[in-house]
Amino acid sequence: MRPPASAPSPAACAAASPVGPSRRTLLLGLLASGCSPDAPAWQGGWVGTHPERAHRLRAGELPAAGGPLRRAGVIVVGSGIAGLACARQLARRGVDDIALLDLEDQAGGNSRGHELGGVACPLGAHYLPLPGPQAREVAELLHDLGLAREESGRTVWDERHLCHSPQERLFIDGEWRDGLLPPPDGAASLAQYRRFADLVARAQGELGFAMPSHRAPWTPAHAALDALSFAAWLDGHRLSDARLRWYLDYCCRDDYGADSHTVSAWAGLHYFASRHGFHAPGDETAEREPVLTWPEGNGWLSRRLAEPLRERLHLGRTVLRVTEQRSGVELLAWNEAAGAPERWAARAVVLATPLFVAARLLAAPPEALRALKQAHAPWLTANLALREPLLARPGAPPSWDNVRYGSAALGYVDARHQDLDPTPRPPRLTAYLALPQASRAELLAKPWQHWAQAATADLALTHPDLPDKLERIDLCRFGHAMSIPTPGLRGSAALAALHAQRGRVVFAHSDLAGYSVFEEAYTAGIEAAARLSL
Repeated sequence: MRPPASAPSPAACAAASPVGPSRRTLLLGLLASGCSPDAPAWQGGWVGTHPERAHRLRAGELPAAGGPLRRAGVIVVGSGIAGLACARQLARRGVDDIALLDLEDQAGGNSRGHELGGVACPLGAHYLPLPGPQAREVAELLHDLGLAREESGRTVWDERHLCHSPQERLFIDGEWRDGLLPPPDGAASLAQYRRFADLVARAQGELGFAMPSHRAPWTPAHAALDALSFAAWLDGHRLSDARLRWYLDYCCRDDYGADSHTVSAWAGLHYFASRHGFHAPGDETAEREPVLTWPEGNGWLSRRLAEPLRERLHLGRTVLRVTEQRSGVELLAWNEAAGAPERWAARAVVLATPLFVAARLLAAPPEALRALKQAHAPWLTANLALREPLLARPGAPPSWDNVRYGSAALGYVDARHQDLDPTPRPPRLTAYLALPQASRAELLAKPWQHWAQAATADLALTHPDLPDKLERIDLCRFGHAMSIPTPGLRGSAALAALHAQRGRVVFAHSDLAGYSVFEEAYTAGIEAAARLSL
């Protein structure tokens, strides 16, 4: 569908936006460059989240009457991956009187799926790397779900769920190239790629990194990395190549929601050193990291975690207050469907929410929670239904993950990539935008059409035919999608204290690691179950 003739097209709006050193604010520039939020007649809307429910807590207005009293042995507040993992672990220990409360209508948090025109697609996280040796709990889960099995002393993965080839490609210099690492621009550029690869390998061997991160040592050398930004560390090592720096910024925005100037040097190195390392072009030992993925992304995992707990899930409950008392814990919640308050009583409570939310919920938050300063990145996903395939561009064929070099967005994945049906059909694209923190208010205030233009504008620079082929676009917004590992956060005493807290109220969230990935969230939930006093 073309926008009206009186309005600039999404591609024209994108072309008018700033690039170069200010590209991390490209999306804001896009929206300020004359693009009318109601110009294209898109079909679509907001899906997945209800920011107005969370803002009941921010407003601090508690209902005058408490409502009926309900009881449970353990209440888990939040049914994201950490909350589901905690409830699963408690149930395995024989704790059967569990209640999970969540303000949304679907469990899974940032790992939920969606359906667009009968086709499954992700709302948030869309893949899971094969777990390393420290992610024992995640490996156990994947075996339990039938994704892996042991044969002759080695792990064999179900290939139906491994990302099919071709896995990823980058649009650069007018064509698609296999892989996401930009090709170096000459010998001097390649030398910087190799030097960074050597520095990552040295960090792996001499310092140690792990996933989950708390299973690696924490030494003065780690603390020194945590004290400065990744960009400052790169500058100090004379790593200034534009293509390398763009790629490292992309990696930081992909996992942390912010660029190398914002995250710590520990986080920048952890991205590579805790997983597969960094391999410069020409490194014959390099292998593409295998990942598990599904049409609905990690919604496949969250659904399977939630299914055995369905009788214990109480969705559409916005918890407003948690009060620890002498003999237990009381909660005040708002039943969204009934439009009425509910009171809950339990022996113990797990707060599987972002830590800043936990600070608002607790009537008497611990000092560590009050002292913690943690920034969160806003996030936008856009699922696009196309009526016909996109025109081919030169180079590598369509892949699961597709990124444009120089973009401030994170590219798109094709939800149909894992489909075993060979019948040619139009793709279902899921585009990801990690937004500047300053855009959070705008993300919540502007209509969905405004953000539909932002998402399609970036895609149109690579696929000019996309706007005319778009049938529907569903958008999901996360105002506080993921913790940003800013300098000083990972090694903070407050975070360590919250991670170790025991008692009738404990915390379980990826925020405890300072950044948001499945492995951290799942492990946090398992470990919280062990710290709970019952």
